[in-house]
Amino acid sequence: MNVKIWGARGSVPAPGPEMNRYGGNTSCVQLTLGSGEQLILDAGTGIRTLGLGLASAPRVNILLTHLHLDHIQGLMFFPPCFRSDAQITIWGPASPEASLEDRIARYISAPLSPVEVRELPCSVSFRDTAPSQWQIGSATIVTEAVNHRGPTLGFRITEGDRTVAYIPDHEPALGTALEDVEPEWISGYDLARDADLLIHDCQYTDEEYPAHAGWGHSGMGDALTFARRVGAKRLLLFHHDPLHSDHFLDDLHAGARRRWGELGGDPFLVEMGMEGGELDVASAPAAAAASV
Repeated sequence: MNVKIWGARGSVPAPGPEMNRYGGNTSCVQLTLGSGEQLILDAGTGIRTLGLGLASAPRVNILLTHLHLDHIQGLMFFPPCFRSDAQITIWGPASPEASLEDRIARYISAPLSPVEVRELPCSVSFRDTAPSQWQIGSATIVTEAVNHRGPTLGFRITEGDRTVAYIPDHEPALGTALEDVEPEWISGYDLARDADLLIHDCQYTDEEYPAHAGWGHSGMGDALTFARRVGAKRLLLFHHDPLHSDHFLDDLHAGARRRWGELGGDPFLVEMGMEGGELDVASAPAAAAASV
C-alpha cells in the first residue's frame, strides 16, 4: 500500500509562506492498494489538486470520517465531480437526523455553492458506512465511532498483511490519563491495534491542550501514548493546527521523536504529515521515513 498526503492541516486552510513545507490544505489522504484500486480518505481542500491528476473515466471511493467543513470543503472543487465519465461513491457516518446525501447537500447548495448536488454531471452515490466491515477492491475496511464532536469515524484499512489506521480527528484522552485506562475504554483502540501505520490527530502541544480539552483533538503526549498503547508500528502525526508554522512543526516533530525514544520506541518511526509526502507501507519503515 502506498499513502500520499494531499492535505494535513486541520480546522481551516492555512496558506502562506510560513506554511509552505507542511502545506496549508485541509485533510485529504490518497491510499493506493496493491491491486491499483485507490481510496481517498476525507475531502478537505487537498482533494482539488488530487483530482487534477486522476485518469480518464475515474472510479472514485471517498471515505469521509465526518462532515465538518475542513473534511468536505474540497468536494465542490474536486474535478471528477464535473466529468460525466466519473463514477464517485462517497462513504460517511450515518445519522438519524438526515441521509448522508442530504447532509452534504447543505454545503453543495445555494447560498454556499453555485451548484447543487443534483446538478453534478458525474455519477455519484452516497452510502452510510457499514456497521461492521466491508470490501472495496482488495481492501477490508472496518469503521468505528471515535471521540470527536459530532458523528465521527475512524477507519482501519487492511490489504493482505498490511494495515493502515486513519483517525485524523480524535480525542481519546478527554482529560484523562491514557496510561491508566483499560484498553476497552480507549476510543479507537481496536481500530488502531497493531497497525503498520497509524495516521493520528496531533493538533496541539501538551501546553496548548488544556485550553482546548473537549474540542475533539489530541495533544502530542496523548497522541504518542495512544500509539504506544495500541502497538502501532509507525505513527504519522496529522491535522496540524492552522496557527502552527513550518518552524513550529519542526520543533513539534523533534519533541515527538525525543518523547517516543524515551518511551522505548524508534524515533525515526514517528513522522509528520506533510503535503506531498508519500509512504510505502510495505517497505522498511526507516527507509520510507526519508521520503516524508
